[in-house]
Amino acid sequence: MPIADKASGARKIDELLRAVVKECEFRLKYRITVDPPLPEERDWERPEILVEFSGPDSDLLLERGAELLRSLEHLSQEILRLSPSEHERVAFDCMNHRAMRLEELKLAAGVAAERVRKTGAPYTFSPMSSRERRILHLALRDQDDLKTESSGEAGRRAVVVYPKNYKPAAPRAGRR
Repeated sequence: MPIADKASGARKIDELLRAVVKECEFRLKYRITVDPPLPEERDWERPEILVEFSGPDSDLLLERGAELLRSLEHLSQEILRLSPSEHERVAFDCMNHRAMRLEELKLAAGVAAERVRKTGAPYTFSPMSSRERRILHLALRDQDDLKTESSGEAGRRAVVVYPKNYKPAAPRAGRR
């Protein structure tokens, strides 16, 4: 379901960011775009509101796997009261981090696919966000000889790539 009033949502995000930038004395600028045009290679992401940061403190947003950038994005999603299934409607970026991460995930999906084909064994990615897991699932969706599943709980959820007809080995009976 789309964001009902995107202009109002953008204003709420702007209020939050103005306060954060001012109070934290960040040297950052940002641009909020409603219904941004995105390049074709970003077809898996179609945010309704895109926030792009720049400035001398950009590196702070990208430290530790872009933890601060993702936190600001999450706060904005909460302010707009978006359900988890709607989180993709708001996206934050800094120094083209999202596009680079997307490419990284697509490459990792290809490497994992080849490894699974070669070994016949499942491959488990490190835990990641639901958005990044979705990208992996989509990157591998056309691989007819493979299947993907998410496994784990909460912050420990990860994508597992299996051969299409994979059956786990039966447990061995213990000796008596």
